[in-house]
Amino acid sequence: MLDIKRVRENFDEVVKRIESRGHGDYGLKEIKLLDEKRRSALAEVEKKKNRQKVASKDIPKFKKEGKDTTQLMAEMKVLSDEIKLLDQKLDDIEIELRDAILNVPNTPAAEVPIGLSDEDNLEIRKHGTPRNFDFEFKAHWDVGQELDILDFERAAKISGTRFTVYKGLGARLERAVINFMLDLHTQEHGYTEILPPFMVNRDAMTGTGQLPKFENDMFHIPAKDFFLIPTAEVPVTNFRAEEILTLDELPVYYTAYTPCFRKEAGSAGRDTRGLIRQHQFNKVEMVKLSKPEDSYKELLTLLDNAEDVLRKLEIPYRVVRLCSGDLGFSSAETYDIEVWMPSYGRYVEISSCSNFEDFQARRANIRFRRDTKSKPEFVHTLNGSGLAVGRTVAAILENYQQKDGSVKIPEALIQYMGTDTIRKED
Repeated sequence: MLDIKRVRENFDEVVKRIESRGHGDYGLKEIKLLDEKRRSALAEVEKKKNRQKVASKDIPKFKKEGKDTTQLMAEMKVLSDEIKLLDQKLDDIEIELRDAILNVPNTPAAEVPIGLSDEDNLEIRKHGTPRNFDFEFKAHWDVGQELDILDFERAAKISGTRFTVYKGLGARLERAVINFMLDLHTQEHGYTEILPPFMVNRDAMTGTGQLPKFENDMFHIPAKDFFLIPTAEVPVTNFRAEEILTLDELPVYYTAYTPCFRKEAGSAGRDTRGLIRQHQFNKVEMVKLSKPEDSYKELLTLLDNAEDVLRKLEIPYRVVRLCSGDLGFSSAETYDIEVWMPSYGRYVEISSCSNFEDFQARRANIRFRRDTKSKPEFVHTLNGSGLAVGRTVAAILENYQQKDGSVKIPEALIQYMGTDTIRKED
């Protein structure tokens, strides 16, 4: 959530950055008018309350002096009714203002390149060289079905399209990837593992920016007004909601495995086969809470932690910096990691690493104090996929497939798999 004080004091700059996303000002002009209306109503009600406060002291004093207070008491009755009406008006304006500003995205950081779509993203670097196959390679969904480790037809029978059943060594591979990622982030990168609930309340979804704007994209459970999480970012970031941390606690590093649930609204016809775009998929997430002045340094280390997964798995990838028009709703700056997929003939997103600055912390009320006498400040929150598990499995099946139809296991995963190859007879 944007700081209304910042909107008020730096209105032109805020509008410029918001408009760089390519979708207008998101109602900021109306928000400015609402804020002015709120401040005017607040000034008026405070003036009347001050008058009421003075009169409340004068009435007993005048009575003690034998003066007639009938007129003054009548005026106070009228004043009291006016204050009640103004208080209600102020409450209504504040609700309208909060609802409006909750639908405004974060301002892109000053260094974010201006652009309208992913075509305007900037490639930062590539790592590894895509493999030259000496045979006709296959897409991961064909590899998985021929090895009898992925079953899309029976998943559709159980749940519908965009679901997958993993079988045998396919299920073990998914589990191996999860354990490898968690071990890497906890043992080498310094994260604390969290296993959060997979359902959250409305406040948690609002805290990280999924609500109110994207409610129709989420799986909702009406009986409890819960939501299935679209990412572990939601429960893990909100784990410290409504808290004031000490300076010694920062930075906070959390990592979590969870399934993720997404309607994939608006993605009809995109990546309909395989593991790339599912309604339910597994992901390992990294979340950071940081001092404001350190957050962009923490973003780069977060990005490196995510890249380290692919470096150790020895799968080619590239890093791109998102332009303003491709940023997520809550993000101030984002780097995407895209893994090489032979069947696509291109790089495919496998992680987004973002700095939200104080946008989420302001919504979830996550603060810290620099010392016992300091005023609480909002932390900066960051998160990144470390990585999307299904897409990692898909990348392994495609990049490590062999001419005989088998799939070699990346060396880093062999200890988790108990085998170095997946063959059909296995």
